[in-house]
Amino acid sequence: MPRRRNVQLAEQAGQILIVGLEATTLSAAEREWMKRIRPGGIVLFRRNIEEVPQVTALLREAERMGTVPLLRCVDLEGGLVDRLRDVIHPIPSAAAVFSSGRRNLWRRHGWLIAREARSLGFNTVFAPVLDLALPESASILRSRAVAPEPWRVIDYARYFLSGFKMEDVLACGKHFPGLGGATLDPHQATPVIHRQTRLMWRTDLAPWLAVASRLPFAMIAHAAYPWPGRDPALATVSKYWVTNVLRRQIRFKGVIVSDDMEMGGILSQMSIEDAVIRAVLAGVQMIPICRDPDLIHRAFEAMLKESERSPAFAETVASAWRKVYRSKKRWLQPTRRQTLSADRLERLCEEVKAFAGEIGEAAVHSADPERWHGARS
Repeated sequence: MPRRRNVQLAEQAGQILIVGLEATTLSAAEREWMKRIRPGGIVLFRRNIEEVPQVTALLREAERMGTVPLLRCVDLEGGLVDRLRDVIHPIPSAAAVFSSGRRNLWRRHGWLIAREARSLGFNTVFAPVLDLALPESASILRSRAVAPEPWRVIDYARYFLSGFKMEDVLACGKHFPGLGGATLDPHQATPVIHRQTRLMWRTDLAPWLAVASRLPFAMIAHAAYPWPGRDPALATVSKYWVTNVLRRQIRFKGVIVSDDMEMGGILSQMSIEDAVIRAVLAGVQMIPICRDPDLIHRAFEAMLKESERSPAFAETVASAWRKVYRSKKRWLQPTRRQTLSADRLERLCEEVKAFAGEIGEAAVHSADPERWHGARS
């Protein structure tokens, strides 16, 4: 880790970004801008994942682009959202595992997902989903959400996260403050969710209250929750939701991450420049931009320009960087890298296959969210 007092504004701004790549290897252009921006994290999707040695090589090369350990992220929930299905074996969805009613399988689900991720070189997984499985969002969340009752979501999440802890993989709960009431898909449009504040504390927010202390990361939804006395702005750019509710009232201590800033749920409402600046001011500390290098450059430059214009914003960026820096120092302890041999890979594939057979869910072949532009989480 570099000495904090020597870190310049550009490096601070870069560490706020989690970036996506175009293909299975780094292009010359990507190497150039990654060396300049030095992002805090990288996130891979199915377009980046071809085989195990290729994935580990890509992550290692990306790691060498910066001077600070990299958050190596992947969306891996099982079912609809399973980026490793083609290199290991499709793993069942959260809803299917939950429906077994067996807590040992809930823990095993988390353990297998974390083991898959760690075996390929990832240290961070964007899971679990803490949204309620309500009728309004049934066609959107589908098998990603486990139950309509918050106490059941809490029960599943606790066991799932205990599986993550066994592998020392970082989890990211999503999507705060809850997409259970959404009737629109935030990948494409902006959900506007009309739910009473008192009702939300009893339902949507209850899982966050229960498991916040177990989550290294919390992901903010691109959705609006207008109600008298509440900020009508998108949660992503709302100080009310990010700082007042999540940070102060729920007392979340981890790193706050936005959902992908390429999603229609936010870019249909504002430019990438406005989105990034407003999110940082609201209290978001890391911002994924999952594919488009133009948007990554514009977001980075927007933070630099606004920091030069506003000392207050510059201090907000520095505060976000300090949180990311300290969290990485605590979480990303140096470990000896291990190559996933053919025998170990085969054993892992067999374990996942056996688990899938025990759950009994048919494999999903055509509903992966990568079909959405940018393949967001």
